[in-house]
Amino acid sequence: MNRREFLMSGTITAGAIAVPNILRAQGSRERVRMGFIGVGNRGTQLLHIFMQNPHVEVTALADIYEPYLKRDESAFDPKFLEWGLKGRLPSFHRKDGSLKPQEAELAARIKDGKCALYKDYKALLADPNVDAVCIATPDHWHAIMTIDAIKAGKDVYCEKPLTATVAEGRAMVNAQKNSRQIVAVGLNRRGNDAYRALKKAIDTGKYGVFRTGRAARVSNIFPNGLGKCPPCDPPKGLDWNAWLGPRAYRPYKYTTAPYFFRWHVDFSSQVGNWGVHYLDALRWMMDEKAPCAVTAVGGKYYTGDRSDADIPDTMFCIYEFASGKAMEFNVFEGGRSNPIKQNELEIASGDATIFADQRGWQILPSRNKEFNNPVNGFEPQKYVFKEALLDDGSAQSSTGNVIGDFIDRCIDRNPAVLCPLEEGHRSTCFAHLANIAYKLGRRLEWDAEREVFTNCDEANKLLHYDYRKGYAL
Repeated sequence: MNRREFLMSGTITAGAIAVPNILRAQGSRERVRMGFIGVGNRGTQLLHIFMQNPHVEVTALADIYEPYLKRDESAFDPKFLEWGLKGRLPSFHRKDGSLKPQEAELAARIKDGKCALYKDYKALLADPNVDAVCIATPDHWHAIMTIDAIKAGKDVYCEKPLTATVAEGRAMVNAQKNSRQIVAVGLNRRGNDAYRALKKAIDTGKYGVFRTGRAARVSNIFPNGLGKCPPCDPPKGLDWNAWLGPRAYRPYKYTTAPYFFRWHVDFSSQVGNWGVHYLDALRWMMDEKAPCAVTAVGGKYYTGDRSDADIPDTMFCIYEFASGKAMEFNVFEGGRSNPIKQNELEIASGDATIFADQRGWQILPSRNKEFNNPVNGFEPQKYVFKEALLDDGSAQSSTGNVIGDFIDRCIDRNPAVLCPLEEGHRSTCFAHLANIAYKLGRRLEWDAEREVFTNCDEANKLLHYDYRKGYAL
């Protein structure tokens, strides 16, 4: 059986899997009782995908914004729309006004007392009816919540980007090592059928050694970016102090939460938001763990001081590897076209060039060589992923496969998930290193084993930050 056949069958062959005590029998199948921490836009998307898995039973939700928790779109702050958040809020209804099937099922479970609602995530972690949790809160909360969940004996699916600092990621990895918990990271290209097929093609060695790779995030926030919002009272039902968590207190602004936090240095970045997806795929395809040196330049070239955002709208990030390889990630939020015309990634060897994204890829032989005759033992290769895309443009299999694999591992207790915590941490470090190099304006050399910079003490001070009083890693 492949994974999909296994899920559809809903059965476990006698003697094939040692079923852990945390699972509860449901007829002929076993189900993982899931709690969801953070059920806003991305949290709701993940919730709906989890609910499509026949082995999942949703038993608890936690959120600090009451309308999200109570699944009440009518109670959303109307100012969210004034600040351009249409499409960035969770959607519980279809276009015709009817509840989405997952929301109808969830409403029934809440009404029947089968799904508990918590404002405090720690209360959810203490719930004996929760076996595993999905964490889809803002990035600066991921480390604390994941470690708390591991200590509470819960398996964890954590959304990307994994952390806000390098130190947080290593602490999370160490916490899992000292436990028996399954932990997966939502870097969804690890579960994408097209990328998995491409990795097999690359590993044949037929197309040479791929030494350079590049990707870019292209959008258009010109001219005003997020705009400027004066400090104001938080929306009714939002616990703003809890939202800030370990970060220093700041007044509420609609240009910070609920969606725009990744345009602020204290909470994330666009290298973290988008770059970790592409950089994870690049290092996976190119068999690299971590860079030995990082350079990053950029600035607010398009928005200037017209926006509350304090991250650059343009970045050029270069990663060097001890193996003699290099990769590049760029942020272009000024509206320019994508420099990679065919797909989202470009990877090159001396013999071939690959263009790839979640929908498919092509491998093109190098026909023109300046000093040598081309010797290519292959014709152009092409792979088209035939499964339909979701509304957000992502491939159906990507996140669904990573989630399905996580649920399988929660059942069979095999820690080898598609994207384990160590891999998620390594890929997220690429973003942190670039942001530190950009801040200091210099090329930084990195010791990946000790996870320290070797040529800049000032940079090492930026590997973590002092949490607010009352919070600890």
